[in-house]
Amino acid sequence: MLITFLSLFSFSSLDTGSLNIPYADKITHFGFYSVFVILGCFAINERRKGKISLKNTVITFALLAIIYGIFIEVLQYTLTEDRMAEYGDALANAAGAIFGGILIWWYFSKKEPLKRKI
Repeated sequence: MLITFLSLFSFSSLDTGSLNIPYADKITHFGFYSVFVILGCFAINERRKGKISLKNTVITFALLAIIYGIFIEVLQYTLTEDRMAEYGDALANAAGAIFGGILIWWYFSKKEPLKRKI
């Protein structure tokens, strides 16, 4: 919901002052979609209690995030007057989703399984 709102809301009336960070919007897209995939994988893992493999969870949620990012860009193009759909945003979304998937995969692959004492 937050990503949808922030993607479709107009920020043209906000004064950013003299702050001008190059490619800040792309960095923001990358960060939001990384966090989106990480939180989504945690939520699916918690909800399904590990019944879905990590590989399937990461691939499914990363693809879902990429499709969602493309859908949001299409909505920006068709529904808003002062927001612009950009290929660069869709690429930043996809890169962030893939990075989030890789990060969650790395995190869980580093964990050692609990050992039982008999």
